Amino acid sequence: MEFCPTCGLLLKYELPKTSHPARFFCPMCPYVSQIEPKVQIKRKQKLVKKAVDPIITKDDMTNAPKTEQAHCPNCGHNKAAYIQFQTRSADEPMTINFTCEKCSHCWRED
Repeated sequence: MEFCPTCGLLLKYELPKTSHPARFFCPMCPYVSQIEPKVQIKRKQKLVKKAVDPIITKDDMTNAPKTEQAHCPNCGHNKAAYIQFQTRSADEPMTINFTCEKCSHCWRED
């Protein structure tokens, strides 16, 4: 978005014609801004992905309380470690993250 430096209105786009290239113009005052036909990239910079630390580590799950009422959807085993988090507003139920003790499969219940 471009704005007129004299009156502050949003500039409109005018298609290129044989007499002039594409440009922005102000509908209220005579201001006209020419658009350069090519954009040049001056510098290329590689994007580097940052390493993401897990929220729940394996140490957290080994020290977590255990339950025999959670059935693993992967292997069907009924023992799992769990951690509860409040991920939504206070009047919503807590999110429970389970880790199966047999196959180490992780799942959650909202």
